[in-house]
Amino acid sequence: MGILIVDDEQFTLKLIAHQLANLGYGDVIACERVDDAIAMLVDGHSDISLILCDLQMPEKDGIEFVRYLGRTRYPGRLALLSGEDERTLQAAEKLAKGHQLDIVGVLHKPVTPEQLRQVLNGNVRGTAQSSRGTGVSYAVEDLRRAITAGELVNYYQPQVAFASSAVTGVETLVRWQHPVDGLVGPDQFITLAEENGLIGGLTRTVVSAALRQVCLWQDAGLDLQVAINVSMDDLADLDFADFITHEIDTFGIAPQRVVLEITESRVMSDPLTALDSLTRLRLKHIVLSIDDFGTGYSSLAQLRDLPFDELKIDRGFIHQSSRNKSLTAIVAANLNMARQLGMRTVAEGVQDQADWDFLQASGCDTAQGYFIAPPMPARALPDWVANWEARGRRLAEPTP
Repeated sequence: MGILIVDDEQFTLKLIAHQLANLGYGDVIACERVDDAIAMLVDGHSDISLILCDLQMPEKDGIEFVRYLGRTRYPGRLALLSGEDERTLQAAEKLAKGHQLDIVGVLHKPVTPEQLRQVLNGNVRGTAQSSRGTGVSYAVEDLRRAITAGELVNYYQPQVAFASSAVTGVETLVRWQHPVDGLVGPDQFITLAEENGLIGGLTRTVVSAALRQVCLWQDAGLDLQVAINVSMDDLADLDFADFITHEIDTFGIAPQRVVLEITESRVMSDPLTALDSLTRLRLKHIVLSIDDFGTGYSSLAQLRDLPFDELKIDRGFIHQSSRNKSLTAIVAANLNMARQLGMRTVAEGVQDQADWDFLQASGCDTAQGYFIAPPMPARALPDWVANWEARGRRLAEPTP
């Protein structure tokens, strides 16, 4: 594995190269300038699978190098180095992810051998898996056929109460069971549906399947609330509220067991019609949740103008909120605001024990995330609920 180090400090270059050699990595190229590093990549060093790059450098800085790597679609891994403050590092990491780079580390100087070992193993604290996705794009006609042919399937991610650890509900997460590519995530086709007038049919398919499944769970003794994602484009259809209430009546489900999570991924095309639909749904006692709060177009104005019952704090603010001062402040402000407004709160993206302990102590109502369970097929949920009970009892006990 070829490794490229880019840093204007000779001492740092020699130190990291020496540490890498001790870890068994001798194929290392060191550059003091970004232009030299770019020249190395242009000259055909395709064997470079990891780049360690300083942010603060003269002439071209690390951010300009990140921009170059994104523009040229560098396929290897990237770790950023800096002596700057935590918020600057977070911004740089977010930028690298935005350029679709596989960032595996954000390291404070001076770099230690243990930090390098974690980078090489791909498990540095605070980094995420590559956001490249599958790279597959789909035609509108393929998605239209998939909706009609019943290729969309629902997965369900459990939600539990922080106070009691009892399972309270599930979020419905649609997948495309593609005949060639297998299970395709929603990030690969939801935007396609929204931009080509297919989101209405897609949402109705998901809603009907989810409510049918809730009915089956009820018959089996599982009384769960079900959350379903709804686009603002759905709410622009004045018939949508009637469709939801008809489906609820058909399957014999209490309206309070249905949560519609509203995500505004684009500018609202018809605010008045959306307000009409949301108000009618609220009058029918269907729970309305503002999803991904604090991102995209979700804002305080929506809380002021729209009749939401629940605030769902975006995963980007939840994980590591106990260890990051900025995230701590954001989460605390959201929880306090929700309490003042009489809204229930859901933390999405609870990834580890530290997340759980912090949010439980902070008074958040509901937890969702991989620390509890990943999304799963409907058939797997009853067994998971049975296995969760013992673990849940332990989690319900507050940390001393």
